[in-house]
Amino acid sequence: MLIAGPTASGKSALALELAARDGRAVVNADALQVYECWRVVSARPSLAEEAAAPHLLYGHIGRDAEYSVGHWLREITALLSRPVVIVGGTGLYFMALTEGLAGVPPVPPAIRAEADRLRLEDYPAMLAGLDPETAARIDLRNPARVQRAWEVLQASGRGLAFWQAQTGPALLPRARSEAIVIQPETDWLNRRIDLRFDQMIGIGALEEARAALPHWDPARPWARAIGAPELVAYLRGETSLDDAITAAKIASHQYAKRQRTWFRNRMRDWQGLALP
Repeated sequence: MLIAGPTASGKSALALELAARDGRAVVNADALQVYECWRVVSARPSLAEEAAAPHLLYGHIGRDAEYSVGHWLREITALLSRPVVIVGGTGLYFMALTEGLAGVPPVPPAIRAEADRLRLEDYPAMLAGLDPETAARIDLRNPARVQRAWEVLQASGRGLAFWQAQTGPALLPRARSEAIVIQPETDWLNRRIDLRFDQMIGIGALEEARAALPHWDPARPWARAIGAPELVAYLRGETSLDDAITAAKIASHQYAKRQRTWFRNRMRDWQGLALP
């Protein structure tokens, strides 16, 4: 079973309920919840929730480890021999699982470092450097997707769209899977996001950000956790805590909007679950 949904939509609670009922394991499909440094900030399941049913691929990656959809797909391959509920908000993971993954060549460290710099210092130049076919297919408002496409073009001489056209067979074809995408009402979801972030502050989000501060590099994938940059800005004395919290909530609203748009465009054949 597959369950996708935007942040704070209740998908993890639904997955746990189904897993406990049916004797399944819960498998993570969220690109930030793989990092061990972000339990609270990434809204990973709590220790009590993890004790209620097996939880796999959560918090098992160090912040400096290389990790991508390809790593995730290789890890999940070994888990599909048992009953599972795969849950998360990273649409690319689900598409790789149900539609196949392009065999994109690896990106050399030097190109990745240049991409990290360009993304922060001259994002318009990075956008302009994409091949037209890829630019027409990806979300140009998503810096992570744009950077990935730029890196692939620089490393291989061919655009990401070319490599996607070489996609191999799906590990779990959509026709063989029960797939649900949660479709919450916007105002309801934004209220949940705000409440959850306040709760995160109360249970240790700021302490997690403080622990990450000596290692902070905004270009690294682990540092893209929603809310983390805003809390780091507060810890560096660049803003007040109230302003940081407000900015983090706004960033979460914007992220949820991007997720809803992506799911609406790419998961039209999934069963929609309207909330509330």
